[in-house]
Amino acid sequence: MAGRIEDYALIGDLETAALVGKDGGVDWWCAPRFDSPACFAALLGTEANGSWRVAPAAGGRCNRRSYRGDSLVLESVWESLSGTVAVTDFMPPREGVPRIVRIVRGISGRVLMRGELRVRFNHGSVVPWTRRTDGGAVVAVAGPDAAYLFADGGVDLSITKERTATEFTVAAGESVSFVLDWTPSHAVPPARCDAAHALSRTLEFWHEWTAQCRYRGPWRDAVMRSLITLKALTYEPTGGMVAAVTASLPEFIGGGRNWDYRFCWLRDSTFTLSCLLRSGFLNEAVAWKEWLERAVAGEPEDLQTLYGLAGQRRLPETEADWLPGYEGSVPVRFGNAAVDQFQLDVYGEVLNTLYSAVRSGIAVREHEWSLVAALLDYLEKHWREPDEGIWEVRGPRRHFVHSKVMAWVAADRALRLARVAGLRRSADRWRTLRREVREDVLRHGWSAEQQSFVQYYGSSRLDATALLMPRLGFLPADDPRVLGTVEALSRLDHHGFLLRYADAPGCGAHEVDGLAGGEGAFLACTLWYADALAMAGREAEARAAFERVLAVRNDVGLLSEEWDPVAGRQLGNTPQALSHVALVNTAFTLHGTRRHDRRPRSAARRGQTAGQIAGEAAA
Repeated sequence: MAGRIEDYALIGDLETAALVGKDGGVDWWCAPRFDSPACFAALLGTEANGSWRVAPAAGGRCNRRSYRGDSLVLESVWESLSGTVAVTDFMPPREGVPRIVRIVRGISGRVLMRGELRVRFNHGSVVPWTRRTDGGAVVAVAGPDAAYLFADGGVDLSITKERTATEFTVAAGESVSFVLDWTPSHAVPPARCDAAHALSRTLEFWHEWTAQCRYRGPWRDAVMRSLITLKALTYEPTGGMVAAVTASLPEFIGGGRNWDYRFCWLRDSTFTLSCLLRSGFLNEAVAWKEWLERAVAGEPEDLQTLYGLAGQRRLPETEADWLPGYEGSVPVRFGNAAVDQFQLDVYGEVLNTLYSAVRSGIAVREHEWSLVAALLDYLEKHWREPDEGIWEVRGPRRHFVHSKVMAWVAADRALRLARVAGLRRSADRWRTLRREVREDVLRHGWSAEQQSFVQYYGSSRLDATALLMPRLGFLPADDPRVLGTVEALSRLDHHGFLLRYADAPGCGAHEVDGLAGGEGAFLACTLWYADALAMAGREAEARAAFERVLAVRNDVGLLSEEWDPVAGRQLGNTPQALSHVALVNTAFTLHGTRRHDRRPRSAARRGQTAGQIAGEAAA
């Protein structure tokens, strides 16, 4: 059975990634891209669905592990009576083929090691033909896929239909390396990789990249690990960032809320851009903005909530009935049907991202100004329609308050962009649209009974997205309605963490999203709550909420999508971009709050987000 979600560490090459468990098993790897079929899928099944384990023959979990400094090079250490051994796992930044390198190093004594490789292409369903090559490698081939295993000389590899295995002893000062390459089956076999050189090159790459970071506040290690993780989730050829490297890890153990997150969501775009720009990673921010521009090109009515790594639009959802699911959580899904939903909030996300880019000095091209006008023309006609909302509900469409607020954001940012681009001929219409949406939300989205904004018009349900209103500039942080909402949303507390939303008294379970089964507390929502508390002047409570999230990172600093505070375990796909983006942004918010008290207002204003400044102007 796969380990707990928090048992896994991430390695990657900026085009795909793998998860390594505490037992030395690589249980998830999609090649050659994040969204390719997995050739190791034990995470969603058993070893028979593909894995690669290198660990002491006695078995057991490593005693400790960590990344080497600010890098994505993982080192796991096992200690036993016979000796101590370390396994170093990494994927060199892509030069040709996707590659996993594993170096076994003896630290003391002598340790008997065992390696077992089970390649299963097409999401763990295809057993390949395996044979030795003339060059001494082992190759596994099936259909379009091939995997080549290279081992140091002197290591004996035993091949059967089911697996390739080895046993060897490593003594203090000795090392043995293994390299696994994926290639198209028709391609020329890859050349043998020098593992030591690849390690040096990989460490140098991460050292140079992390040196750009300009965060100087507290929690530096957590912020840097989150930024490294976000870089690892970025598809280097296009600049797109996947929401997570996994598919179908459950939001509730044994439940059916199992989705494929190996795609790029527009809902994350503004927060991601803000995170990258604040941290000093301008190249990544520009690449993300340009990916967004290419992805959304076309007719405004065709705007989607998510896209593929290259901006592809068709991501059909299927179920893999041959996989038993993570701890029996089925169905296992690949692809994502949310691609066909109508989500009003994405229009605001796109325009807010463009506005943030302009404010940061990133050039916006001529055709992007036409995009602004086209999106607003569409929004004027359709903002009154119900949608599936940011949470991609699979129940009926509703007038979600957050969706309407993001329609207001679209109009507001378009007005501000108009001053730069000279689109003043449309300004009166957009100003009218902004006023009408705002009045509509204040009239229908506020509940006097709850003293809070609610999830959708006519509802008494609460929704954590209301915490974003001050950050988006819809209302100032000290507005009584915002303060009331922040107070009311404490009712979504689940043992110190926030749920996304909850059922109103007397309503059927999950009537909103149309799905059965529970879910954990949403880590990004807990961080939004910390932001809102800080903006409301409740800094001590904000810091406490933030540090609760820091405390549930795994031993190497990674966060999944959700946390189960009762069982004390991570839930959902991992590592989750939105969780790590929110962590970085909240760290900046709290650091800025501390510094704000020691600066004149003019200086403090320069540290505000674009949304906060926009909010002051719009209030």
